[in-house]
Amino acid sequence: MTEIKSAEFVISNTRVDQCPATTYPEYAFIGRSNVGKSSLINMLTNHKKLAKTSATPGKTLLINHFLINKQWFLVDLPGYGYAKIGKKEQEKLKGIISSYILRREQMTNLFVLIDSRHKPQKIDMEFIEWLGENGIPFSIVFTKADKSSASVLRANVSVFLKALEEQWEELPPHFVTSSEDKTGRAELLDYIESINQSLRQEGQKE
Repeated sequence: MTEIKSAEFVISNTRVDQCPATTYPEYAFIGRSNVGKSSLINMLTNHKKLAKTSATPGKTLLINHFLINKQWFLVDLPGYGYAKIGKKEQEKLKGIISSYILRREQMTNLFVLIDSRHKPQKIDMEFIEWLGENGIPFSIVFTKADKSSASVLRANVSVFLKALEEQWEELPPHFVTSSEDKTGRAELLDYIESINQSLRQEGQKE
């Protein structure tokens, strides 16, 4: 299994042109408020407090870069769909998110986090549709797998994927995770490593 030996915070900002000037691949994580993003990032990196978890949804209002194994960046993006902030703030957040996703050439894959306890939400489906329209490479990460029984979890994931099939001919890769018991950790890290390996091979050919 791929292991994370080092994870260090590098920079927080609101502008894509202030992101690190490196060619390292970047794997960004995004989701609705309260989807368990900080907990997932901490679980993946084996750091209890790398990403700040908060009882108040919507605390990540910045693009946060973490350097992993001195080889790639894990990027914690602001979430979408906050009701508790004003219209102006929502527009600002939307701008931060979309400029990173559309303009950041180093972004290799976007992990879209979905709370596995809920039925497909309109806001998630619309966000995923927008990614498709813009040709953004992404994967789905179902979070909080430990909060439901195995049968309910399977049913919920299946319903979500069926809803996606109405928009997509081919489904994106998906992972089922739990920050509590580390379900899905190996699969996610191995997936990132497999992309990194193919990028290295491409780089050697050039």
